Amino acid sequence: MPTPRTLLLTGAAGSIGTMMRELLPRYGYALRLFDLAPVPGEPDAVTADLADQDALREAVRGVDAVLHLAGIPVEAPFEEILRANVEGTFNLYEAARAEGVRRIVFASSNHAVGFTPLPVGDGQLIPVDTPHRPDTYYGLSKGFGEDLAQLYWDRHGIETVSVRIGSCFPEPTTVRMLSIWLSPADAARLFHAALTAEHVGHTVVYGSSANTRLWWDLSSARALGYEPLDDSESFAAGLIAQQGEPGPDDPDRVYLGGHFCTDPPMWRRH
Repeated sequence: MPTPRTLLLTGAAGSIGTMMRELLPRYGYALRLFDLAPVPGEPDAVTADLADQDALREAVRGVDAVLHLAGIPVEAPFEEILRANVEGTFNLYEAARAEGVRRIVFASSNHAVGFTPLPVGDGQLIPVDTPHRPDTYYGLSKGFGEDLAQLYWDRHGIETVSVRIGSCFPEPTTVRMLSIWLSPADAARLFHAALTAEHVGHTVVYGSSANTRLWWDLSSARALGYEPLDDSESFAAGLIAQQGEPGPDDPDRVYLGGHFCTDPPMWRRH
C-alpha cells in the first residue's frame, strides 16, 4: 500500500500522540490532529470530543488513513470508559466508513488479554490469537475495539491493524516494562508498517521493541514489515537494582496485565 499522504492522528495531545507528532512526519505523513484537549503549538488541530460526530466526520474527511490513539488510557468508571473508548471508537469507525477511509491503525492494549498467565518456560511466547481476557474495563474496551475492527472489515471493507501496545515511554520505568517496552522510535516504525502493509484485513499485533525479556510473539507485526531496533535490556541492571525482581506471587510475575489485574491505575482528568 502506498504511504498515506494525510493521516488523522486522534489523541494528538496525549503521551504517545505527542511523540508521534514528532516522529511520523519523518516517514512522509502530513498530520491532521484531533484531541479533546488543545494540542500545544498546533492552532489548526481539531479540539473536540469523540462524541461530537459532526466534528469527527469533518476531521476524517479527505484523509488517507487514521491512527486512533484517543481515549482513556488506564482504568476508569465503566460509564466513562463506555463513552470515551467504546462509543468514541464506534463513532470514529462510522465517520471513516461514511467518508470512505480504508485504513485505520487502532491503539489496542496488552490489557485486552491482561489476565493471560505469563509464560513459565524458556522460549514460550504468548501468541497473538490468545483469547480476550481483559483485566479492567479499560482492557474490555480494547477487546471491543478489536472486535469492532473485525466487523468493519467483514461488513464494510475497512482494513485495520490493532496494535496491542505494551508500555510506550522514552525508557522503561519498571522491571515489568523490560518485557513489554515499546520505544517511541519503534512505535513509529510499527505504526508506519501498519499503515502501509498490503492486504491486512483485520490484523492483530503485539506492540513492543525487540526486548531480550520479551513475553509475546511479534511474528504478525514483523509480517507487516516491522523491524524493531531497540531493546530494553540496557535499562535492566539499573531497574532491578532499584526495584528488585518481582516475587513469584506478584501480579507482575503472574499475569500479562500485571498490577492492572489487582490494583489498576485510575484515570485522573487534568
